[in-house]
Amino acid sequence: MRKEWAVKQLRDGDKSRADNDGAPLYVSVKQLILDKIQSGEWPPKRRVPSENELVAELGVSKMTANRALRELASEGEIVRIQGVGSFVADRKGYSALFEVRNIAEEIAERGHVHRAVVVVLAEETAAPEAADNLGLEIGAPVFHSLIAHYENDVPVQLEDRYVNPSTARDYLVQDFTVQTPNAYLTQAAPLSGSEHIVEAVMPRAWECKLLLMLRTEPCLSIRRRTWSGQNIVSVARLVYPGSRYRLQAENFKNGER
Repeated sequence: MRKEWAVKQLRDGDKSRADNDGAPLYVSVKQLILDKIQSGEWPPKRRVPSENELVAELGVSKMTANRALRELASEGEIVRIQGVGSFVADRKGYSALFEVRNIAEEIAERGHVHRAVVVVLAEETAAPEAADNLGLEIGAPVFHSLIAHYENDVPVQLEDRYVNPSTARDYLVQDFTVQTPNAYLTQAAPLSGSEHIVEAVMPRAWECKLLLMLRTEPCLSIRRRTWSGQNIVSVARLVYPGSRYRLQAENFKNGER
């Protein structure tokens, strides 16, 4: 990291001013980084100096550097990926809360690149919760898929889905790196209704590994169940890292949208 970005006044005059005003030094470090981001000098996806680099460049403590980066991440200004580094965040993507959307289309509409990694695609026996959600008997066959969705190579959604085999018999032979489950199911079993449950949750350990996030970062969780006619087609748990996504719902009068 080149030293010209660092502001000498932080170590000299600004540091004294912060001490005199009673403002914690980490606030000044945060502002230095924010100024670079908001001016456009540091564009989205640019790597942000690490804790050790901030310590070396600015002469602050590691605790101060950590606090500044942690707060910037919690405010959505940067994205911290464990073992990789910190990066300037994109403007947060959004999902239409009461509309079943194809995440690949949402990402394309923002001018970004979608990529999917299929972790699980298999036939399983229905555990009690999945059976109840799908209206099946416990132990009945179900299709299970677990897919990580990426936006510009940053994971933004984990899709854990169970499907009623009678409504989508060819589900297991689809290539979900090319077509999303949403797109396939829309064709195979046209949507007639949906149900959503939205929660703020802390991620499970295996979800953190797939989403490249810390256990301390909160997530948005949507449990989405869909129908085609009178049949329940699928139930999906969609997990979004809180710092990388937001939900949006719009209502229009007279049925217009």
